[in-house]
Amino acid sequence: MTPVGVIVVDKPSGITSHDVVARTRKALQTRKVGHGGTLDPMATGVLLIGVDRATRLLGFLAKEDKVYEATIRLGSSTITDDSQGETLTTVGADLIAAVDEAAIRAGIAKLTGRISQVPSAISAIKVDGRRAHALVRAGESVELSARAVNVERFDVHRFAFDSSWIDIDVEVTCSTGTYIRALARDLGAGLGIGGHLTALRRTRVGPFTGAEAIEIDNVGVDSVVAMGEVARRAFQTWVVDEVAADAVAHGRRIEWVPTGTGPIAITTAAGDLLALAERKDGVTSYLAVFV
Repeated sequence: MTPVGVIVVDKPSGITSHDVVARTRKALQTRKVGHGGTLDPMATGVLLIGVDRATRLLGFLAKEDKVYEATIRLGSSTITDDSQGETLTTVGADLIAAVDEAAIRAGIAKLTGRISQVPSAISAIKVDGRRAHALVRAGESVELSARAVNVERFDVHRFAFDSSWIDIDVEVTCSTGTYIRALARDLGAGLGIGGHLTALRRTRVGPFTGAEAIEIDNVGVDSVVAMGEVARRAFQTWVVDEVAADAVAHGRRIEWVPTGTGPIAITTAAGDLLALAERKDGVTSYLAVFV
């Protein structure tokens, strides 16, 4: 029997998130597999994989805050805002020398908190039905609208200065929809010397961390975390009795009991996930029912 739940995968560099899905399908011999929160081929780290009914959880888990470790290179910009794209601009040693740690930290401060960010053109955002990254790689011009994101933390762990570049190792905690490549781009632009990413690793999605992530070659039935356990870790949990559980299973609304408005995971006493719900007009409104 195909397991139902979520696998926390440590995606390696050089493959796409869809590649991880394909390999998981093969390992578990099932077609119903999906991923939550795309990682670029260059990026590594935590990628949540949903199996069977748990694919419906992924959209909710993807909304959780994320943590990234990255290396930003200042001194040049690229078409993809990372090291895999064609170089657009490069500045001379005189401009590099004029930028010090204080200026970089001031630039980072401007990119911390609630900010308006234009996503990187190399993104999965659709423009007229096509992915932006596909349009860019086909040589077409892409203009994306700015969106509000929250950069809770943008810390520098290391500076490295050279006559032709400055490298900074950073750690970023941010809301969903934040592009780390765009932070690198905007930091460099604000300093007048350009910037792009040379390394990116996602270390946490909500409560799921790199410490528990499994290498793709080791994915198997035993790697799957049951939906009830996933829900208990990611959401406030509401345990209901058998009568209420039957009502939930049949889509009948029940009186809202928990504090807060949701989303809240409704589970049985045995820990099985019944639904994700929110409060609406004093009663329970189901976001997704899993039974």
